[in-house]
Amino acid sequence: MKAVYPGSFDPPTNGHLDIITRASKLTDTLIVAVLNNPSKNPMFSTNEKLEMLKELTKNMPNVKITSFSGLLVDFCKQNDCKIVIRGLRALTDFEYEFQIALTNKTMDKEIETLFMPTDTQNLWLSSSVVKEIATFGGKYDGMVPKIVKDRLEKKVNNKGVC
Repeated sequence: MKAVYPGSFDPPTNGHLDIITRASKLTDTLIVAVLNNPSKNPMFSTNEKLEMLKELTKNMPNVKITSFSGLLVDFCKQNDCKIVIRGLRALTDFEYEFQIALTNKTMDKEIETLFMPTDTQNLWLSSSVVKEIATFGGKYDGMVPKIVKDRLEKKVNNKGVC
């Protein structure tokens, strides 16, 4: 079974890594797909996110890291993948993710979305929260893996406010 875990991963958090680790145990191949969305103003380039994710998953042989732009259903077709993994933190996540899952299902009847609740220690954690804390010099130990923290600190120190 092949599944895709899509996201912006800007930056990858411990919550993302938790979902990747758990989902990789349920699939033969897990494709972590970084969305390249030019309408957003990301802190990290797509290549930087790919590098971080590859480093974080280097000991997970069934995890493939790649990027895509456009519709997720088209990416799934191109990669012969019918399962989408989505992490859920709270009820508000479910409402949004459920809408996206139904939209994807409308566009391609073969696409199934599986929701994975996050570990309770990551219920409040988001990339946006991490970036904001980092930008204003707060402590975010335990929110991102060390390699992400190192890159985030370098990014904030070199560019100042995001």
